[in-house]
Amino acid sequence: MMQENMMFEHEHPFSLIDLWSEQLQREAESEEDEEEKDDILIAKQDFKCLCSRCGEDINWYHRYYYSCCHCSDYCVHKFCAELPKRVEDFCVVGHTLDLTQTAPSWSWNCNNCGRYHKSGDLWYRCDRCYFYFDVNCGTKMLQKNVIHHPSHKHPVSCISKQLLTKCDACGKEHKGNFYHCSICLWPKMIHSDCAFLPQKLQIQDTTNDVFSHIHHLTLAYSFPYDDQRSKNWQGCRVCRKGFSDQPNLWIYKCEKCRYYTHLDCATSRNEPFMSILKSPGTSTKNYKDDEHLDLLHLPFPDPSYSILKHLFSKEKAQGIIHKHPLILEDITIPTSSRKKSISYHDPMKRIQLLCDVCVRPITNGPIYVCDNKGQCNFVLHEWCSRLPAELKDHPAHHQHTLVLHSKAPRKFFGVFWCDICRLPCNGFAYCCMDCNNCIFDVHCAFLPKEITHTSHPNHLFSRVHHGAWDNWCCICRCYTDMNYFSCRTCNDFSLHAKCALFISETTWNKCDKHPMKLSYFPIENHKSDYFCEVCERELIPERPFYHCHECMQSMHTTCAPSILQYETYDRDDKGVYEFVNVKFGGRYENSKVHPHPLSFVQGIQDDGQCHKCGCRLQFKMIFKCLTCEFAVDYDCCSETSE
Repeated sequence: MMQENMMFEHEHPFSLIDLWSEQLQREAESEEDEEEKDDILIAKQDFKCLCSRCGEDINWYHRYYYSCCHCSDYCVHKFCAELPKRVEDFCVVGHTLDLTQTAPSWSWNCNNCGRYHKSGDLWYRCDRCYFYFDVNCGTKMLQKNVIHHPSHKHPVSCISKQLLTKCDACGKEHKGNFYHCSICLWPKMIHSDCAFLPQKLQIQDTTNDVFSHIHHLTLAYSFPYDDQRSKNWQGCRVCRKGFSDQPNLWIYKCEKCRYYTHLDCATSRNEPFMSILKSPGTSTKNYKDDEHLDLLHLPFPDPSYSILKHLFSKEKAQGIIHKHPLILEDITIPTSSRKKSISYHDPMKRIQLLCDVCVRPITNGPIYVCDNKGQCNFVLHEWCSRLPAELKDHPAHHQHTLVLHSKAPRKFFGVFWCDICRLPCNGFAYCCMDCNNCIFDVHCAFLPKEITHTSHPNHLFSRVHHGAWDNWCCICRCYTDMNYFSCRTCNDFSLHAKCALFISETTWNKCDKHPMKLSYFPIENHKSDYFCEVCERELIPERPFYHCHECMQSMHTTCAPSILQYETYDRDDKGVYEFVNVKFGGRYENSKVHPHPLSFVQGIQDDGQCHKCGCRLQFKMIFKCLTCEFAVDYDCCSETSE
């Protein structure tokens, strides 16, 4: 917009420039156009030039300024251009002061602030008492020290005196200059540090590359409860804490990728947390590698890997308990005692082969198999044959020795609930034969004292056997009370033992031809909703899940083991598959229960209701007749068989 010459000291006409025009135009356009114009908008937000009247910066927050149509280097704040040519009551004796240009070859100092000025600069001067002050002081005296801010509809002005008070943008106490609205008595007080935060930033630039994101983060002036609820109560990507306690505070966010951070976290201003951040290339660990040589780094690389492989792959064989002889061989090659080859575990072909000791997949050989002319299907990993027969002075049960059993004693069909992970298991178990109330699966029996985990990198987790119900697991989002790992630096960051041990870094499933990788956050540039390819239910990407970056397919961690049929997924989508330690497929015969042999399987929707109690059988351990439609759940079968 062309303006006639409003400034007597300059001869050319001016154009009024609106630095916000690009942003206002973007708000009316589609999201597809947004990324293409990021560079233009950021350039305007970084714009700076000097005002030719007051000598101060003109920046994005001033919004409007006048630019000479002929001289590229002559710019003036809008409020400086519109200063009155005459003011009253600023002189001690109440004289009138006129806005004029100082004479050539006459340098001077402002009577108000003492700032030095060269000849030709503008001043307000009284011809009667010779009191004068510069234009910069004039804008402040006339309450023109204002900025335009996107967080408020009116211009906001800087309070003349410094204050020590709470900033309503970041929620922290600050000392210094604050901005407020004097037009509508806006109750908020915004500290100058927050008022001039960039509208867009790259978090890798402000956190020394400790945190990074592919897109620029945008400054948002609230995070209302309804928005937080619709986004599944997001946590800050830096400190992991939530936003629900203060929904009116400003945040930085990338809406496309569901990436949200507190102001202080995005700009490294929160000293208690950000003190761990170092310059690029230096360590951020809270432990020393040479002091933890045997530290277990989790999660395991894939489902076939386990803590037993980690501990016993190089130990001497000790001889496992089994009623028949065992031989070590490659099962893909037929032998005289076994005429047919056996396939290794392969999710892509829906072939399942689980170790009878640890109930983990057997993906390669050699392995131990039962040498009983094909009458027994007992198989186990080579390293599982090296488990010690006894465990003395166990951290979770000091008083008695734990003994290794192939089947949990006095447990129906060998199924027991581990006292550490609280999951059902029908693999081998370590049991206390003295008090009969302590039983561990072979994984939890060797729970390490300390671990690290990629969900909380560079921090050491320590084992806790008994705790309070005040922390929640960062994987399954359920509370922890006993037998979990806790970060010794971050008191509110914990991991269930089962979530640490039984969820691998990668997995394979028939639903995707590529390995799927564990993700703890929403995927960058994933614009659509998330759905699990196995159970077809909605997936919440703020909880850990598996994702294929090539096919853009996702899967619940609880659905990952469903390789034989998709209907055998878990009823819950939090953390670990309930039957990760159960090997289905056994045969049970008891005429008290049913005249036909029963197969031990996981119930699906088509199995209907239990013939004993009438409860739904889906998601449960059940015994199912393959001859007729009879099916009964585990508990009812156990009671009937007694």
